Amino acid sequence: MAQWAKLQQLQGEALRQVQNVYGEHFPLEVRFVLAQWIEDKPWSEIDPDNHLHDNYAASLCASFIQELEKKASEEDSNFIMKIKLDEAVVYFRDNYSNNPQQLVRVVKHCLQAESKAIQLAENLCVQMANQLQGPSTIHQEISQHLDKLKKKTQETEEELRRMQQEQESFVIQYQESSKRQAQIQQLTNQTNTQTNLEMLTKLQRDKELLDEALRQKASSLVQQRQVLADRHKDTLLQVHSLQTRVLDDELIKWKRNQQLAGNGAVFDNNLDQIQEWCEYLVEIIWQNRQQIKRVEMLCTQLPINSSMGNILEKFHSLNSEITGLLSSLVTSTFVIEKLPPQVMKTNTRFTATVRLLVGGKLNVHMTPPQVKVTIISEAQANSLLKNKVGMTEASGEILNNTGTMEYHHATRQLSVSFRNMQLRKIKRAEKKGTESVMDEKFSLLFQSEFKVGGEELVFRVWTLSLPVVVIVHGNQEPHAWATVTWDNAFAEPGRVPFAVPDKVPWLQMAEVLNMKFRAACGQGLSAENLQYLATKGFRNSQIQDFSNMVITWSQFCKEPLPDRNFTFWEWFYAIMKVTREHLRVLWNDGVIIGFISRRKAEEMLLKRPSGSFLLRFSDSELGGVTIAWVVEDPQQETMDVFMLQPFTSRDFTIRSLADRINDLKHLSYLYPDIPKDQAFGKYYTPYTENQPPSSNGYVKPVLVTHIPGWTGMSSGMDSYPGTPQSSFHPQSPDPSYHDSSSMAGGSDQPMHAGVAVSDMDYDFLNMDLMSGDMEVPVDFSSINVSDLVAYTKRE
Repeated sequence: MAQWAKLQQLQGEALRQVQNVYGEHFPLEVRFVLAQWIEDKPWSEIDPDNHLHDNYAASLCASFIQELEKKASEEDSNFIMKIKLDEAVVYFRDNYSNNPQQLVRVVKHCLQAESKAIQLAENLCVQMANQLQGPSTIHQEISQHLDKLKKKTQETEEELRRMQQEQESFVIQYQESSKRQAQIQQLTNQTNTQTNLEMLTKLQRDKELLDEALRQKASSLVQQRQVLADRHKDTLLQVHSLQTRVLDDELIKWKRNQQLAGNGAVFDNNLDQIQEWCEYLVEIIWQNRQQIKRVEMLCTQLPINSSMGNILEKFHSLNSEITGLLSSLVTSTFVIEKLPPQVMKTNTRFTATVRLLVGGKLNVHMTPPQVKVTIISEAQANSLLKNKVGMTEASGEILNNTGTMEYHHATRQLSVSFRNMQLRKIKRAEKKGTESVMDEKFSLLFQSEFKVGGEELVFRVWTLSLPVVVIVHGNQEPHAWATVTWDNAFAEPGRVPFAVPDKVPWLQMAEVLNMKFRAACGQGLSAENLQYLATKGFRNSQIQDFSNMVITWSQFCKEPLPDRNFTFWEWFYAIMKVTREHLRVLWNDGVIIGFISRRKAEEMLLKRPSGSFLLRFSDSELGGVTIAWVVEDPQQETMDVFMLQPFTSRDFTIRSLADRINDLKHLSYLYPDIPKDQAFGKYYTPYTENQPPSSNGYVKPVLVTHIPGWTGMSSGMDSYPGTPQSSFHPQSPDPSYHDSSSMAGGSDQPMHAGVAVSDMDYDFLNMDLMSGDMEVPVDFSSINVSDLVAYTKRE
């Protein structure tokens, strides 16, 4: 069901939430007439803060307005609707034509709000259907608590109003009493006539009554002040408790989930909900603070001594306490909504977005604050947290590092997006022991200052990004990502920047590797995959149970694997990279076993018929994928397993793995018994024998994977009949490459897929001499399989 159709079924609070999202900036009538058109567009894929998307955003905005004009012109049945649409066309053209990114933001925000409301309603329906009588959700609990605080604030406002009226009445009566006293004094100084005496007696009786009423009012005022002080104290305790829950639980949880998302975890971004809670809180705090200040003023205007102590001092204390809550809320809600890249290359453009969650409610945008970005070291971050003041010294130079916060009425967000920052220079600390530049962590510091309440309060806010590793060359990227991955996975909330444990349980590490691989490649890692990774990480294939073992930082990315010049992480990272870039669909389809040892692959294939094969990741070639297959030797009546020299990303940019498998006709069944074409046929590149010339007049050649001597053992033909029986891969690994885990046979020469020029069986200058029509008789009885392919039996 379309989202708009589901939206029309909403009722009650869910419907009101959606209605509040729409307004003049995006009328609900526009959403109605363009419902299907809007939902068909890829709004979620457009980043309005990314320059690369600007052209598409402009095109989409123009189409939007054009479609709206069309709907407005076609509207004949409803006169009011036509007026609304015509007004919307004018508004959209005036406000969004020159700012299409803002239209994207508005539409995305509205669609997200709709989706959340629908999801909330559906969840509620499921709960009702299942008759769940469990405790309230966190969302409901916090909302209920906020409603109670709002009610209490309204009640104290009413009490304050009554107290103020009583105090005003007291002042009036006091003036009357003072007037009576003046009259009594005047009569006392006059002659004691009968009339004067009667009048004096009446005035004295009236004054006594007034004084008695004043004493009662004074006592009542003292009592009301005390009650207000107690009620405000109770409100502040509840506000503090709820604010702690929102900031220390929900906001910290959001930041932690944001960090885990850097490792590929699914990120439920509920920052809008947290902002809504914070806005309620700041509104309640501000109203209570204003009430307390008014009571202070009333107490100052009319001091009344009380046996209960100095009431005014109590309200001074309450004012100080609630201002502290306000300060904590404001400074804690200055957050980085869109993080800068955690692996940052110098002289490369990057973006970031910061947001003040309570900025709209405090009208901070009336005097838009400036935000400055600097990069600081780990030591400087420690110093910053200890001293709780901003930094003036930086550890590098960032271009375009200042911006002005803007308020977006459609989303009610006060934020600033830095779209063109660039790290020009970096100042590094001295290294200790085996530390490298890829182990060093920095952080981006965002700082700002603004005033609220008519410049009564000045807030200096700052926030730190997640740790950043700075590199200057692409070959530093794998180790840099190791540092970031370890930090994202094992950092504890409230840590000293940027402390992490030097060893962690393997089960936690397995979860991290699975999360990374699933995010990069789609399909996660199986239990068998993780078991194999454990044997690699601990350099021990004999242990069967790794659940109680811990892996160290050194084992993870410092110590080379046995007989290799690369680490466990570099090996895993290269596999993840080649899978993401070239093998994603094959991995997700389950045709790549991948994480399996050479010995295990041999055992599995030797139990299958000749021509069976499987795909595994190379142990010795970073990012290498090798084909292992089994062949029956008819002369010796034995089964032999062979392994092709690994293909890498360079090879897959020339020809895909599926096409290469199609080229090799001696491969028949994907392990265990799936016909090759059934497993890979849908991934083959379509081919026609007589291809017409391309637009430039040339006929495009096709490079085919060929192992000399093997092609003819099956069908005698390559997958492309008109192609010479060879291949040319100048970017493949060097022919001298020796993969102890990817070789097969008994000789010392490595086997490779047509890598060396010396193995080519045609001359590029005389290609017509080796045409596909040429029949070359081959005596297969003279061919020995073991002589064709080198196979090394060592680990």
